[in-house]
Amino acid sequence: MPDLLKKPFGTHGKVHQITPESAGWRYVGFDLHRLRAGDKVAEATGDNEVILVMVEGKAAITGAGQDWGVLGERMNVFEKTPPHCLYLPNGSDWAAVAETDCTIAVCSAPGKGGHEARRIGPDGITLTERGKGTNTRYINNIAMENEDYADSLLVTEVFTPAGHWSSFPSHRHDEDDYPRITYLEETYYHRLNPASGFGIQRVYTDDGSLDETMAVADGDVVCVPRGHHPCGAPYGFEMYYLNVMAGPLRKWRFVAAPEVEWIMERDA
Repeated sequence: MPDLLKKPFGTHGKVHQITPESAGWRYVGFDLHRLRAGDKVAEATGDNEVILVMVEGKAAITGAGQDWGVLGERMNVFEKTPPHCLYLPNGSDWAAVAETDCTIAVCSAPGKGGHEARRIGPDGITLTERGKGTNTRYINNIAMENEDYADSLLVTEVFTPAGHWSSFPSHRHDEDDYPRITYLEETYYHRLNPASGFGIQRVYTDDGSLDETMAVADGDVVCVPRGHHPCGAPYGFEMYYLNVMAGPLRKWRFVAAPEVEWIMERDA
């Protein structure tokens, strides 16, 4: 099993490059570009569909033969405003020129040619509260199951207040047995406010064959190949993460960990 915690390998340019091969799985890819004003990046999607997420900053983007203009609005992800995103099908290409310092996430998964290129957000994305008590967090759904925007990709942003938990009660989506559960690989791109802090993420299976607890720093990525994957934000530090999920079926069905089923039932 490859190491689940991925540190950025630089501070400028492409700083993350996670492929199915490097992650030891089949579906999800995740790249991250940190650009300075005037920087350019251009890539082909190949066999994958892609959702570009303007995490921070602004860039002029062309893709799939169209000029999409300048995308991006929030200069700091913790403004929590809806993101500007772009869906691009497999067999296309894209290019970005940074208008300001910016952070662009490239979420990828196998494409089937079933969807056209399109802008996603900021219109139609509303910050939504989920959970109760110190399990409360706030969601920007970019392309989840209710939005028929993609062939494979499921993408969402989550803001976890300081002292709160997220991706909790613990749950897994690691079997292809719809409608009970779906198989979805997942990446978590983490940010922290203040950036000097840390968060906690545990990835574990019911049988204990996988059980890793990681301190995540600002800018880290955690890969979740299977098992439960809760996160905690310490007192004083707010946590953001961008989730990318994909599998053989574009549906999100999960099973709770046995030790937390009572919490899900109580809070339902």
